[in-house]
Amino acid sequence: MRGMWWQELVDLVLSAECAGCGTARTGLCARCRAVLEAGPVRRVWPGGAAPARPGLPPVYAAGLYVDEVRAVLLAHKERGALRLAAPLGRALARAVRVPVAAHAGRSGSGPPCGGGPWLLVPVPSARRAVAARGHDPVRRLAGSAVAELRRSGTPARLLPVLRRRRDVADQAGLGLWQRRSNLDGALAVPPAAVRLLGRGPVVVVDDLTTTGATLLEAARALSAAGATVTGAAVVAAAPTPGSRRSRMHDRGAAGHGIAYRR
Repeated sequence: MRGMWWQELVDLVLSAECAGCGTARTGLCARCRAVLEAGPVRRVWPGGAAPARPGLPPVYAAGLYVDEVRAVLLAHKERGALRLAAPLGRALARAVRVPVAAHAGRSGSGPPCGGGPWLLVPVPSARRAVAARGHDPVRRLAGSAVAELRRSGTPARLLPVLRRRRDVADQAGLGLWQRRSNLDGALAVPPAAVRLLGRGPVVVVDDLTTTGATLLEAARALSAAGATVTGAAVVAAAPTPGSRRSRMHDRGAAGHGIAYRR
C-alpha cells in the first residue's frame, strides 16, 4: 500500500520494546506472545447477552480486551506496528478454528461443504479511519489469519466483500440498542460479489467486539446475500459489563482517551 513507509519507520522505533508489557529490546516478548497465541479460545456473548441475540452467530474470542492483548491490538491498530499482524493473525486463526471444528463435527467431515475453502469476511473499516491510520487493521489481520490457517492445512480464503452503504455515527458512548439502530442496514454485499459467497462457509472476523452490534449487522448483510454464516471470530472481546475486569478496562480507557466502537 502506498504511503506505508512512515508506518514501517514507526514500527522500527516501537520494536525497541514489547508492545504488550514494555519489556526493553523486544518487539513482543515470549510471555505476551504466549498470551496471544496460546491462551484459551472462549465462546463469548457480546454485551453480556446469553443466549446470543437472534441473528448473531456464535462468537469466539482468542482473548479478553485487557492488559497485554489490549496493548498489542492498539499498537497495531492505532500506532501502525505492522509487525504485530503476524502474532495477532495467529490469535485470530485460533478463534476461527472453533467454528471450523464445530462445522466438521456436524457434517462428519473436515473439509467445508462443497469442498471449497473457508471464507473469512472481515468487518470493513470506515474510509476515513483507513485514511487516518494508513492501513485497514482488520483486513490485514484477516489476511494473516488466512495464511496461518493454510499453513496448518485448513483451506481458507480472504473475502472482503462487505461494503458500507452509509456513514454511521461514532459508537463510543452508545448503548446496545443505540448501536444496533446506528448500524442497522449500514453494510451490504455488492451484487457482483454475491456469487463468491457460495464457494464455502463464512466466518465473520473482526479485531474486537464489545456489544456485538457490528458482528450482528455483518452477519445480517451476508445472510441476506445468501451466505452460510457459521460463526464469528475476534482477537479479543471486551469483558462482560459489570465484571471487575470490565471496570478496570473502563478506567483504563478513560485514562487514555480511547473510544470503543464495536
